[in-house]
Amino acid sequence: MYPEHPGHAPAERAVEVHHPTPIHPVASAVAAPLVPVQPGAIPAVASVVLPDGRVVTGYAIDPAKPEPVTAKPAVSRTAVNVALGGIGFAAVCGGLLLLTTFIAALAALIQQLIILAAVIFGGFIAVQILGPRHGDGGTVVNIRKAIFKRNHFHS
Repeated sequence: MYPEHPGHAPAERAVEVHHPTPIHPVASAVAAPLVPVQPGAIPAVASVVLPDGRVVTGYAIDPAKPEPVTAKPAVSRTAVNVALGGIGFAAVCGGLLLLTTFIAALAALIQQLIILAAVIFGGFIAVQILGPRHGDGGTVVNIRKAIFKRNHFHS
């Protein structure tokens, strides 16, 4: 069982035997005494001879029978098709609702971007027109002389 070392005799091990301690039921004054009940029909006693010659005697126990499986009612193909059609219809309606909501939100976003661009561009133009004028960097054109020169009116 254990590997032997060369030159040493196998060591003997001490064997401890443990005996089970019986558990005694607690005597209670309130508990009713156990009364053995006779079965309605006395079962047959069976004896079995084991291969080593021992005889085991006891009552035969019937194996537990599983509960019978109740037959499920058949589901008609029409009912299945109607149910699946209803689920499909609900999915399509939900998808269309989400699609229209998405399109409306996208249209509102585009409208807001256009308004924002118009406000920014309009503000830029307003600053250019109404802003302070510096005479050092601009070109002044005399409209009256330009019109006369173009029309060849000389004074």
